[in-house]
Amino acid sequence: MSNQPAATLAAPVSQGERIVLLDSLRGLALLGILLMNIPYMGLPEPSFDNPTLNYEMGTINEKVWWYVNWIPEGTQRAIFSMLFGAGIILFVARLEKRTEGIWPAEYFIRRQLWLLVFGLVNAFILLWPGDILFQYSIIGVVAFVFRRLPVKGLLIAAAVCLLLMTTRENIDLHRQKDKIYKGEMAAKIDTTKVKLTDLQQEQLEAMTGMKEKSDTSGLRNEMRKNLQKATGSYSTLYEYMSNISVKLEFYYTYYGIWDILLFMLLGMAFFKSGILTGQAPAKLYWVLFIVGMGSGLLLTWYRLQFMVDHQFNQFNIAKDKQFEFYEISRTLRSLGLFGLIMLLYKSGWFKWLFALMRPVGQMAFTNYLMQSLMCGLFFFGVGLGMMGKLQRYEIYYVVAAVWVIEIIWSHLWLRFFRFGPLEWCWRSLTYWKKQPMRKANTKEVLSV
Repeated sequence: MSNQPAATLAAPVSQGERIVLLDSLRGLALLGILLMNIPYMGLPEPSFDNPTLNYEMGTINEKVWWYVNWIPEGTQRAIFSMLFGAGIILFVARLEKRTEGIWPAEYFIRRQLWLLVFGLVNAFILLWPGDILFQYSIIGVVAFVFRRLPVKGLLIAAAVCLLLMTTRENIDLHRQKDKIYKGEMAAKIDTTKVKLTDLQQEQLEAMTGMKEKSDTSGLRNEMRKNLQKATGSYSTLYEYMSNISVKLEFYYTYYGIWDILLFMLLGMAFFKSGILTGQAPAKLYWVLFIVGMGSGLLLTWYRLQFMVDHQFNQFNIAKDKQFEFYEISRTLRSLGLFGLIMLLYKSGWFKWLFALMRPVGQMAFTNYLMQSLMCGLFFFGVGLGMMGKLQRYEIYYVVAAVWVIEIIWSHLWLRFFRFGPLEWCWRSLTYWKKQPMRKANTKEVLSV
């Protein structure tokens, strides 16, 4: 090992060290994430996941809601988390070859802390309450501990996470059902003969409050109020969005740790086994696609149809549902879609698609925050104030426009620069050293 300081030996990944397929997968997942996020940006809460509030049932908007939630919902975030898990191994392993002692861990922790800062910027400056960077920064440190496990150990750990997340979902469902049961028992007491105890009164009020929150007319009033807040002044918008962010950032870090860690660990296992880099036989990807997508779509169809049959009334859904299997269905669909993407890659017929996505993936960090900025300016009152003015199917025109912009600008930017602007900033902060930004020569430009 050279005596040269670790800070000099450590440096961001070079173009020659990049794994092209991972960049392409990251680009596909990044653009796909906007498909899931756009209802939360373009439709007022809580109408984004309840098509009855805007009278969408029986229209093209119901079909759009159905197919988006049936097939891609949650899968892009899952693949993105898998790639983040693989990225942890790549980042640390490369530094371990160049530095000694605790330096790799120190650089990794510094990298994660800056990611946390960028997540807070996304949530409290760009005002996107669905930010995931905050969770990645914290849960990534947990995943870091598992990086040396063999493939089998990582798969077992991922399965444990799936079990824990499913248990968490069903504990919540049981608590809701218990609240309803106790409240209904209290409601049956003849108060003309027997006075309710303080506990029974509390149970009755809890059940009544839960029922009122599921009332369609009340939800429509809430939707209209939230629309006014989102399309009002910056101060009103900030108060509204930041309050949501405070709840989501910290609650989802607690609630969703098993969800995110599950896919980070899968990403590590798939990377170590060559599955994520396309080195596995096509037969394996076919199994993932057929079994994962087939069973995942079936379970998801049942879950969505149950919601439709109960007219999206959360009180009645909780009362009648016997088992919550969302995480299981999402995991299966995610593995199925990943298998399909890898089959497209191995077929050789879609080289153009993966080449198109590669620069988007190299600039995934920049493009992720740009989605928050562009959609915020389009939908929020501080910009064009278009929230609530487009039908559900029309907001996907915005998705298409953002995709085109990000694909074009990613290709143009990387013709002249080594990194996206925020990637450059993140790397410079991680290494406490300003990184070279412009490409050195024409040959390097053409190599991209």
